[in-house]
Formats: sequence, structure tokens, C-alpha cells
Amino acid sequence: MHPLAGTASESKATGADLRSGTCGLAAVLTAAMALPMLVLYAVGTLGPMLGRDLGVAPGSLGWVTAATFGVAAALSPWAGTWTARLGARRGLVVLFLAVALVYTTMAWVPGLTALACAVAVGGVAQALCNPVTNLLIAQQVAPSQRPRMVGLKQAGVQVAALFAGLALPVLAAHWGWRWTLGLMAPLSLLLALFVPAVTRQHAAGPAPPMAPPRPNFALAVLMGIQWCVGAALSAFIVSLPAHAAAQGWPLAQAGHLVAVFAATGLVSRVVLTPWAARLRDESWLILALLVIAAASAGGVLLADPVRQWPLWGAAGLMGISAAALNAIAMGMVVRHATFGATAVASGWLSAAFFGGLALGAPLAAAAANFGDGLEWTWLGLAMVLGVAAAITPVLRWAKRRSEG
Repeated sequence: MHPLAGTASESKATGADLRSGTCGLAAVLTAAMALPMLVLYAVGTLGPMLGRDLGVAPGSLGWVTAATFGVAAALSPWAGTWTARLGARRGLVVLFLAVALVYTTMAWVPGLTALACAVAVGGVAQALCNPVTNLLIAQQVAPSQRPRMVGLKQAGVQVAALFAGLALPVLAAHWGWRWTLGLMAPLSLLLALFVPAVTRQHAAGPAPPMAPPRPNFALAVLMGIQWCVGAALSAFIVSLPAHAAAQGWPLAQAGHLVAVFAATGLVSRVVLTPWAARLRDESWLILALLVIAAASAGGVLLADPVRQWPLWGAAGLMGISAAALNAIAMGMVVRHATFGATAVASGWLSAAFFGGLALGAPLAAAAANFGDGLEWTWLGLAMVLGVAAAITPVLRWAKRRSEG
């Protein structure tokens, strides 16, 4: 069998073995998704503080997220083959060590360029996170429980956003943003040490070629949708606190918007990912969520200093809709052979999603500069999500054609 296949026969464990240590595995996989993505949410939530201390405009911090997600997008197509060569267990250890290095370096950087270079190392962890975690799920989790486990580990991204919205502003106010982010380094090292306790070493198969196979048509369409979702989420997370601050909100209250987005996104990922697995065709659910997300982005324009509910509503609805889309897509590549081998398909899908994350924040800043405000940012964000919705019927057709 090909080492990247990710089918049920990848694990020879008994049902009791599969259930053993599931909670510990879920916790580690959730952390593997949360810690690399915390960089994005930290830059969004602590943007005004970072900009003041580093002497740069908050909008310029979009290039920090572009650095890390640009590296992640460039490396992701090869991350699946690296995972197969290293093994999922070793890949997870490398992920946590890279994260520890990122947060250690961030605590000491003197300026914007150094900060961007530091977080670029995090692109290695972000490139590995989905192929490694998806392959571990395919190897160690019973098929009936895989959609639930995918939803739980993808919720780690929202755990990071929730932590960034609720805890980071408070901790940074007392200890400063450098010490606050530096605390993530020892946590990452402890998790690296804990990996062997919750994972099993699987015998490596024949080494796959380093060059990843090209994505098939169905996967390419799903990648296009995920690029749009990534760009929208990146622009949304960076722009929403800035929009609130421009209307006179204090930093802590603006951070609460990110927390609302995170909380609703966490619930939607845990609930909608296994629910989508029971649907005959997930495309209709993806289309509905994209329409809701586009409407949420456009609804931000209704807010003003007196009327604040559109910002709260946009944060909640975007969490319910857009935040769930990447989890549903990852569940699809774990579940359906249509998209190719699990680790390789996960790598390509991550490349598209991270590519969108890398460009979303800088494009949002450019749109804000063009219009001397954030109006063009929100209109552009809604249009990107509208494009994703428009190509979703093509995904349904491609998937049905591949399945015969």
C-alpha cells in the first residue's frame, strides 16, 4: 500500500487500542493546530501595541502574517511527502520544536523586519500541521470516529483565536507582549516531549518521491475555495479589531470581537465537521456557509460608533460560517479517496488555504489605503467569498464525476 493512502488498513490496531489514549491524542492534535495559528490572531489582537512598540503602522503588520503563511503555502505541497518520510510521530515533534523556536525569537526581535523573519519559521509548523495531524488520525482513529476527531483538532485554530481575544490583551497589559508570547515556547517544548506518549510509531513504507503529485481536478476546485476562505479569514481577523479601534473601542473590547469569532467558530467546527460527514454531498453546506460569510463581511459596513451590533454579529456569523469551512474541507480529504492520498491532499489544501491567509491581510491593508478607510476592505472581502460560492457547484460536479 502507498504510505500516503490514509485508509482504514493503515492501522492494524484493535478497537480497544484505537480507543486507548484518544483524549490525550485529541489534546495534542488540538495544540498542534492552535499554536502555529496563534501568530495570526496575536498580530490581529495585539496589533496596536505591536505597532506602537516597533514604531510601525498597524496596517504594516499584515506583512508579518504574510511572511509566515507565505512560507507555509510554499512548503505545504511537499509537507505530505515529508510527513511520509519522517513518519507522523517525528513530524509532530518537528512541528512543536519549530513553534518553540518561533515564539522564543519573537520575544527578542527589535523591529518589523526581524519580527517577520522570526514568524516565517512558523511556516514550517503550519505546513506540517494538517498533513501530520490528518495522517495520525487515519492511522490511529477508528473510521467511525475520524470526522469527530478532525472537527476537534481543527477547533484548535479557534482555541487559539479565543485565547488571543480573551487572554492575550490582559496578559500583555501586565507583562508586555514579548513575555506573553515568549510563554508559548516552553509549552511547545513540553508538548514535543509528550508526543511519544500518545502516538504510535508506524513502520515506514517505501519512500515516496519528493516531488508531490499534482492535484486532481476535484482537489484543485476545493483548493480554489480554500484560497478564498483563507484570504477572507486573514483580512477579517486583522481588520475587525482595527475597525473597532477606529470607532473608539478600547483594545480589550476589540479583542472580545476576536473571542466571539473564536467561540462560535469552535462550536461550528466541532458540530458541523461530523455533521457534514453524514451528508451525501457536502457541497451544499459549503455553499450555504459561504453565502452567510459574505453577508457577514458586508454587514460590517452597517456599524458606526453608536450602532455596534453589526460588528458583534459579523464576528459571530463569520465564526459559524467561514471558520468551519476549512475543517469541513479537511474532513473531506480524510474521508474521500476522490481527492487523493490523505497526506498529499492535505498538503495541497493547506497550500491553498495558507496562500490565502498570506495575501489576505496585505490586500486588506492595500484596500484600506486605497479608500482611506476600511469600506473597500469589507467590500473586497465579501466579493472574494462570493467568488468561492460561485465555484462551489463546480466542486459538486467534479466530485460526482470522479466518483463515477
